[in-house]
Amino acid sequence: MFEPGGFFYETLGPLAPVLIVGALGAALLLLALSMLFRQRPDPMEKLAAQTRQAKTRKSETLRSGGNRSEKLEKYGAFLEPKDEEQYSSITKKLHQAGYRGRDAVRFFYAAQVVLAVTGLCLGMLYYYFVLGEENATTQQTLMYILGPAGVGYYLPTYWVTKRSEKRHQQIEEGFPDALDMMLVCVEAGQSLDQSILRVSKEIQGSYAELAYEFQVVSHEIKAGKDKTTVLNDMGDRCGVQDISSFVTVLIQAQVFGTSIAEALRVYAAEMRDKRVMKAEEAANKLPTKMTLVTMGLTVPPLLIILVAPSAHGIMQMGSLAN
Repeated sequence: MFEPGGFFYETLGPLAPVLIVGALGAALLLLALSMLFRQRPDPMEKLAAQTRQAKTRKSETLRSGGNRSEKLEKYGAFLEPKDEEQYSSITKKLHQAGYRGRDAVRFFYAAQVVLAVTGLCLGMLYYYFVLGEENATTQQTLMYILGPAGVGYYLPTYWVTKRSEKRHQQIEEGFPDALDMMLVCVEAGQSLDQSILRVSKEIQGSYAELAYEFQVVSHEIKAGKDKTTVLNDMGDRCGVQDISSFVTVLIQAQVFGTSIAEALRVYAAEMRDKRVMKAEEAANKLPTKMTLVTMGLTVPPLLIILVAPSAHGIMQMGSLAN
């Protein structure tokens, strides 16, 4: 290459080897200088940058709705109602049933779709492979194919309704006791916020749903939210008439400046009377229910005992006459 007639010799002349070696040396020298003067990253600055990135990701997560399901996020446009009023209504129903997650609405609609499709597939399998297409009428076709799909579609609504009723019953049962304890705390000198927090801790083991609602009220008041708004939100979440009346009593006591302890004392007495009336109502219904059960269990054996000998004698007389 470096001999006369070679490429480098023709291009660079007789000094081609010297020039090439010098260029390589200069390149190595520049590389060494760049590595020598390159500053290593400060560990404290690196830690601060990582902290800032973590805070930025956390704020973006909170703005986007927290730990939402990635699978449901893809189909969020199809699993959420477009109407704001309808969305608020189904969210309220799910909250009253105890489903408070951010993806509760999406899970509800996803359950409706999945169960409806499953019921449709099962109905079609039963119709084609068990009942037979030739032996079925149009009414049977609709009943066996569309019937399971309709049942699967309305099954989540039925489940949410039952859960809501059960939760309402638990709140109604625990509210009189919680109100009595709250009255004791207020008369002992504690504020309403402290009383609500103390009562929530005391009833946590017996009435978990009511304790959760009181904890939410306490935390929201501590966060600086308006007390009237917090109490109204609790009434909407519970969906119980007694809680709504209790909220109204507290708001009126706060607006008119009357004693909260006196308002609680009057309302607690009403709750005790209402609980006694419910117990008396249940006791008065018991004889009627027991009468039907008693008749169903005692009358048939009694008829057998009284009528069986006569029937046996008549049958014997008929056989002798023949």
